[in-house]
Amino acid sequence: MSETQIDIIRHGEPEGGRRYRGSSIDDPLSKIGWQQMWDAVPEKPPWEHIITSPLSRCLKFSEALADTMSIDFSVVENLKEIGFGSWEGRTPEDIKNLEGDALEKFLLDPVNNRPEGAEPLDDFANRIWTVYEDIAEQYHGQHVLVVAHAGVIRAITSSILGMALDDVYSRLKIEYAAVSTTRISAGKKPVMVLT
Repeated sequence: MSETQIDIIRHGEPEGGRRYRGSSIDDPLSKIGWQQMWDAVPEKPPWEHIITSPLSRCLKFSEALADTMSIDFSVVENLKEIGFGSWEGRTPEDIKNLEGDALEKFLLDPVNNRPEGAEPLDDFANRIWTVYEDIAEQYHGQHVLVVAHAGVIRAITSSILGMALDDVYSRLKIEYAAVSTTRISAGKKPVMVLT
């Protein structure tokens, strides 16, 4: 098989409700989140390997799926979600109440309005793209599943489609357990596939 297919699934709903979970918040999946993930898995999963973020909302499902499928999985530290700095663990309502229009500015222009101590968006996108290229090289010709985060899918989408990071981050909504597919044919650039 000369084509490489990389399916990327966002984790399901975590425990703790809606809040900014970046690289340092490690909430597990809720009961609903587990169900969302299993519902997203096809009846006959095609994957030959699973690659996962180390955060438990991704890792625990990856372990369970790999065990069910009797295949190997790998944990990649750099697949962690982007760091949100001072917003880690905080709800949108809390940020609005305590920081005025900071959240609105962030949502309109996430590149230039990062929370204090947050990972720069360009650095994050470069980190994720390096991981993506490593996966494409290491699993060349295979069909693999990456279990990760909304930010990871946005960063990869931005790179593949050549879109500005602020456009992708402010305009692309990624639901829990949403799957994004990319394919790479020999000698060609990766493409996004909607099915």
